Amino acid sequence: MLDFCRRNLRKGTKAEKQAALVTHSALPPLKRLSRDQHPISRKQISPNALKVLYRLKDAGFEAYLVGGCIRDLMLGLEPKDFDVATNAKPEEVRQVFRNCRLIGRRFRLAHVLFGREVIEVATFRGHHSQPDENEEGQHQLSKASEEGLILRDNVYGTIEEDAERRDFTINALYYSINHFEVLDFANGIEAIAERKIELIGDPETRYREDPVRILRAIRFATKLNMQIAPATAAPIPQLASLLKSIPPARLFEEFLKLFMAGKAFDNFMLMKQYGIIKQLLPSLHKAIAQEPEGKVFQLVSQALQDTDQRVADDKPVTPAFLFAAFLWYPVEIRSQTLQLESGLPPVDALNIAMAEILSDLQQRIALPKRFSLVTRDIWSLQSRLARSRGKRALTLLQLPKFRAGYDFLLLRAKAEGGDLQQHADWWQRFQQENESGQQQMLQQAGPASGESKPRRRRNYKRKRSSQPKP
Repeated sequence: MLDFCRRNLRKGTKAEKQAALVTHSALPPLKRLSRDQHPISRKQISPNALKVLYRLKDAGFEAYLVGGCIRDLMLGLEPKDFDVATNAKPEEVRQVFRNCRLIGRRFRLAHVLFGREVIEVATFRGHHSQPDENEEGQHQLSKASEEGLILRDNVYGTIEEDAERRDFTINALYYSINHFEVLDFANGIEAIAERKIELIGDPETRYREDPVRILRAIRFATKLNMQIAPATAAPIPQLASLLKSIPPARLFEEFLKLFMAGKAFDNFMLMKQYGIIKQLLPSLHKAIAQEPEGKVFQLVSQALQDTDQRVADDKPVTPAFLFAAFLWYPVEIRSQTLQLESGLPPVDALNIAMAEILSDLQQRIALPKRFSLVTRDIWSLQSRLARSRGKRALTLLQLPKFRAGYDFLLLRAKAEGGDLQQHADWWQRFQQENESGQQQMLQQAGPASGESKPRRRRNYKRKRSSQPKP
């Protein structure tokens, strides 16, 4: 009898909560844009994305293009990828498509594979503020931390609930193949016209649900040349510390989106403005705070701008180089401290400093080993480039990471000048010379600046005793 009462009470509680959610929806009235009211044509949509939409429709499911692809098409941009939202569960999507794999733990997704192109299919998300158990006593597939961070989110719902769960108004746009219309659930068309980045719902609550939305707000603002709405921007400085709760591997993925897509400098400046650099790279923040327009800021700024230019020129870029720029001066400061406090040789102090700084970084941003090793090589080459002359210079020139180390030396020379600029100029001339010219430079070159001439090694032979052995 007691169990029967509990089950019925749960039913009533669930119904009341869901009714309250509908009544207090954060969404304005739905707007439908017919084919003649929007610029989107099926010719602009990936043929593979259309295949997914039509096959889900033929299987009896609802399916829409959603989010960034619709936003970009409305802005006249070419979408990078196409995402689909549907009422089909991930397992049902896999039954429709053989070329499908399911991924994700926090929220289950289906990836439909067409060669190198991946169409991401997500089931409509529902409200996660539901009872911990359903009528049968089974636990819901939703979980949040005490701070409001959503840890597990496999709760499914309707298209209206899905729209309310999306982060920004410009991303709550759905394209239907049934009538070729665009569904605007959150005044996203208006936000696009006003070039405004605005969260759906209460900004503080949405940031607590997923602090990565802070980084997404910044990235969308610079990528789309928009402004973050005042109400959306206001809580960021206070809540930026929540980013510490995000897994380091996920933050590295966000780092790539922020700094490897052509808007690195603009994103860095906004992150600095809102206090995000202090949370993710505290040693860099401390170094810049000591001299806001000094050599640290100059080095980082030049590295970011050069990266943006390389992206614009369609040249390869690597996060290893940017992390070398972000953390070089913290490494240098730590190395000097170790030499003074422990009397360590410069090479040993540098190696210990590099290991400590990179270890601290891994606690916040999981830089993969294939990049951290390159970062260490770039740092290690700095002292060798400043000292090496003679045959050692020719040896350095043959190293695989020489070019990266040399490019980093050029950046440091721009930021510091002085002797460092002389070293950079020497290496530039040395690379431009032919073999005979290089030999001539090596003969003319004296010891590196600040170094004393190498001592001649002496071999001290033990004197033989004149006394005969007993």
